[in-house]
Amino acid sequence: MKRYRSYKWLLPALLLFSGIQANAQVDLGVRGGISIPNLTAGGSESNPLNTGYSSRQGPDFGILGEYHVSKLFSIEAMISYSSQGGKKEGIQAFPFPPEMAAALPPGMPAPTYLYANFESQAKLNYLMVPILAKFGWNLGPTSPLRLYVDAGPFFGFLLSAKQVTSGSSILYLDEEGKQPITQQPQSFDRTTDIKDQLHTFNLGVSGNVGLAYIFGRHQVFVEGGGNYGFLNIQEGSANGKNNTGAATASIGYAYRICNK
Repeated sequence: MKRYRSYKWLLPALLLFSGIQANAQVDLGVRGGISIPNLTAGGSESNPLNTGYSSRQGPDFGILGEYHVSKLFSIEAMISYSSQGGKKEGIQAFPFPPEMAAALPPGMPAPTYLYANFESQAKLNYLMVPILAKFGWNLGPTSPLRLYVDAGPFFGFLLSAKQVTSGSSILYLDEEGKQPITQQPQSFDRTTDIKDQLHTFNLGVSGNVGLAYIFGRHQVFVEGGGNYGFLNIQEGSANGKNNTGAATASIGYAYRICNK
């Protein structure tokens, strides 16, 4: 039932594509590039697990449809595959494993976290549906160049989520790495599916600034922008709360299928 409620947000995008008049100016196209996402701690629920992320890189690509309302204004909808997440490097926290209780000093209660020096990446992949208000200006009466900006909401649907860790390290009680509890390094080479720990739906805002080169019914464009999710992605609070967000850079091509 939860998945059904999430996917109902696809309806606005479908209506946008199917309800366009046949004699309107309509462009269809593709775009692709990179996403440089990061995870930010959301609200007041910060702890060593949900803080300290830096940016990673991943693909960002999709299809688009643009309905021209006037020479200056259009509405653009996209269906995109978007890489989200973040990474950590160096000494960082992880939940205390119960099997490490024997390694603690006698009488010491189990801590909430241990620390180790390894690399961790949260690799989250979404199907995103932005619906954008777009304003564009030709750079001269006969210029083939057109500058544009767009912004609007997006609906995001989680496709996959994995925590990928690598490296080996001695385990420590403190984040400074001064209180080891193991003599030999422990391996952190593993991939964990964490999709069941996250909400499958997100909602946020996205926007871009771009430059298009138009020749006949064709156009090629380059654009840079970003997106930010308003909703915390974790279902529980044990790992804190995070919001997704990414900077993006893309190139693309569009063709005017209807030209009134």
